[in-house]
Amino acid sequence: MLYGNESISHYSRSNIAIWMSMAFQGGLLNIGGFMACHRFVSHVTGFATFFGYELNQTDKSQASGMLLVPLFFLFGAMLSGWLVDLRLKLNKKPKYYVTFGIIFFLTLAVFTLGTWGAFGEFGAPFLPERDFALLALLCLVCGIQNGTITTVSKSVVRTTHLTGITTDLGIGIVRFLNRDRLKNTLPDEGRANLMRLGIIGFYVLGSVVGGFVFSHFMYFGFLLPTLTSGLLFTLMLYYQFLKHA
Repeated sequence: MLYGNESISHYSRSNIAIWMSMAFQGGLLNIGGFMACHRFVSHVTGFATFFGYELNQTDKSQASGMLLVPLFFLFGAMLSGWLVDLRLKLNKKPKYYVTFGIIFFLTLAVFTLGTWGAFGEFGAPFLPERDFALLALLCLVCGIQNGTITTVSKSVVRTTHLTGITTDLGIGIVRFLNRDRLKNTLPDEGRANLMRLGIIGFYVLGSVVGGFVFSHFMYFGFLLPTLTSGLLFTLMLYYQFLKHA
């Protein structure tokens, strides 16, 4: 992936390190968003559920916000599609350094604005007029991240939520247990399952670490995903742009 190769068939160390780092970051962003304003930032299903709930309340002011926020996740995925997927389909070099750069600067913006008080008190009850910008920024980050990793892994890896990867793991376990009957049709299923377990493990680790960090440092906790995304952006920029300029 560092060099613009869309294949994951070899499960290279660099690819696996990137996937696990992104899963860790996904856990950090979700726990940070939840602890800041009591909403999961990459759970589009949850926003649809909240929309249905709020639409049936006497005060319907929050319903529109619950419907609009996931559009930023969609926009992030579209942005990734433009910079990565479309270029791969056109046999052009994907601009990973651009997508990871956007992720870095967006997380930096969340950290900076949060510590400046732009999102109000950390952990205060949810208010759409105050928390909409925070949710929109975090959803945008998750959409770009998930779109990029999903594209490069041919829809095998997802790093911002666990429903899909857990489903894949369940199917993969059955395939692995029946590998003798399936013969050589799925030669990498064992390694794929280990990768899926790793993604789940690092996402949970990110949530656990994030729970500690955000409970003690509040908005300053967003410095941690800012540093991880900054490191990945630097690696992409060096390997894909500067080294081969």
